[in-house]
Amino acid sequence: MSTDGQEPHRRVVAVVVTFNRLPLLQRLVARLGEIPAVDDVVVVDNASTDGTGAWLSGQPGLLARTLDRNRGGAGGFHEGMRLAVEERGADLLWLMDDDGLPDPDCLPRLLDREDLDFWGPVVVDEADPDRLVFPIRLPGGTRVVHDTVAVEKAAVEGLVRDVVIPFNGVLVTRELAERIGYPREEYFIWGDDHEYRLRAERAGARIATVAVARVHHPSVGELGTPMMFGRTTYNHSPSDLKHYCMARNNTLNLRDYRGWAHVLMFWAKTLWFYTLTRRVPGRLRLSARAVRAALRGDFTGHEELL
Repeated sequence: MSTDGQEPHRRVVAVVVTFNRLPLLQRLVARLGEIPAVDDVVVVDNASTDGTGAWLSGQPGLLARTLDRNRGGAGGFHEGMRLAVEERGADLLWLMDDDGLPDPDCLPRLLDREDLDFWGPVVVDEADPDRLVFPIRLPGGTRVVHDTVAVEKAAVEGLVRDVVIPFNGVLVTRELAERIGYPREEYFIWGDDHEYRLRAERAGARIATVAVARVHHPSVGELGTPMMFGRTTYNHSPSDLKHYCMARNNTLNLRDYRGWAHVLMFWAKTLWFYTLTRRVPGRLRLSARAVRAALRGDFTGHEELL
């Protein structure tokens, strides 16, 4: 505790993972430099081939680490969080992909909340800031909201508790990271962030979304596509790589944190979606490959889709 009775300063280290999106990375690093509450920046480059490494080498104000190969968001955040804690002495880790852009007041609004362990902003569509990029399922039911007005209405004292969109401008305390570890790097992408939130939840972490904080993000397509006559949704992606990782990693997340009944429900939804909602037989074959890999503990299959 400080001698003047004030709370001690908590050192905030921004952790950014990037891959072949140099203009977006440059935009984000410039924004981070405009936010006084950011004490340090760590950038993990997933072996980009677009000049990112050369540009980073000329940025003395940040810690940059280029990996030996593309290890996905999971591997990138695993390494970035380790560097932030072990080499930069972070008390709070501010995690984000290179394509996000926090509002200038995003971090101060997050820091207004001192009673949380894992919390973040609302992630909005940069082309339509009233819409959410990642729809939010409200706790305690099946309702999914898609716009900022609905989020603010659902918030209690400015928070939607027990909900966060990981790795898109979220804050994680050093204490929590040391207690539960870093993201599962073998997941590569899609599901690694959700697994980390589930792990934090199991550890009793205080989790929330701050309704007035904003990060802008490009649209990601058709997350939350309605199915089963509008009674539920499915996270469809046009990318085979993303779908493979989602099917593999979600199978494991549900098995480990929710039980086999939820795994069977997910498999049934996948069968329904690609048979009836959007007939794509190839996706069913890809899903079956991913599920078999999950049950074998094989995390190499995504590499052939890179």
